[in-house]
Amino acid sequence: MFRILRGLAHKYFSDEEAVILFLLLLAGTAFIIWFGAMLAPAIASLIIAFILQGVVARLCRTGVPELLAVIGVFVVFLGILVGFIFGLLPLIWSQLSALAGEAPRIIRELQSYLSLLPQEYPHLISEEAVTAIYQQVSAEVGHLTQWLVSFSLSSIPDLVALLIYMVLVPILVFFFLKDRQVLVDSVARMLPPQRPMMVRIWHEVNLQCANYVRGKALEILIVGSVTYVGFKVLGMPYAALLSLLVGLSVVIPYIGAAVVTVPVAVIGLFAFGWGSHFIWVMVVYGVIQALDGNVLVPVLFSEVNNLHPVAIIVAVLFFGGIWGLWGVFFAIPLATMLKAVFAAWPVQEALQAPAEE
Repeated sequence: MFRILRGLAHKYFSDEEAVILFLLLLAGTAFIIWFGAMLAPAIASLIIAFILQGVVARLCRTGVPELLAVIGVFVVFLGILVGFIFGLLPLIWSQLSALAGEAPRIIRELQSYLSLLPQEYPHLISEEAVTAIYQQVSAEVGHLTQWLVSFSLSSIPDLVALLIYMVLVPILVFFFLKDRQVLVDSVARMLPPQRPMMVRIWHEVNLQCANYVRGKALEILIVGSVTYVGFKVLGMPYAALLSLLVGLSVVIPYIGAAVVTVPVAVIGLFAFGWGSHFIWVMVVYGVIQALDGNVLVPVLFSEVNNLHPVAIIVAVLFFGGIWGLWGVFFAIPLATMLKAVFAAWPVQEALQAPAEE
């Protein structure tokens, strides 16, 4: 056993830079797990600044002074944030509350639909199965309604913290943008002066993660906006809520679109019934998903290395289980970072076994 461990240590940790990088990754992961909730505003601000830095860099390349570019991008970000908080968020919350109020009527209509299934397809589904499905759906809707009420009551003490975050996050974003080079140089001074592997990994991760995160934010905005316009034109109820779900569904490849299709189809069915209007809703939704997967994604992520679907699903499950929604959103960048680390990791030749005399 000792010889095996010594061989692994020689193969993967004989380089001093590799040992330092391993310790940094280990310490960073432990720090985020233990102090991530406490430093959530700072982490969120850093991520937002990382997304906006690409726009600042492009403006600077066109000849705009850096400070002016930072101020312009920050003002646009602030406008979007204020519009979301005071415009879109109350609308989504009101539609979610209205949907919870409509839940009893939806359940009654669902029961009427389900009660016809054993008569039309007696060999495929029984009345006991229909009753079990109805009871499960009723229980889930009851839990959703109870959660909405408890969330409304429990969120009152958190309003002060929310107001603090609304002020704190924009301030941090501005200073992260303005003093980005100073902060990067401060971190670089704590690293070894000779770090070719770290530089190579940093350039690869910076390129891949920056393209992915910025592209994914733009994809959410485009898909959500187009879905909202399409649903609004078709008279789809709860258009803002559904468009938000459809926009966020692009965060989880392969799985998100399949999951969000269910509420879109259910609400469209109960709003319009089986008919041409319902078919048009699903056709528009299908066209949006097809254009997103076949046109928008290749354009936005042309410079991002594609990961195997199994690797993507495993990354979503693993990082989502650790960090929740943030882990789901950054599952692919984190998987890309691990891929870059493994690709650049120095591997020495195995130790030669001593010759037997």
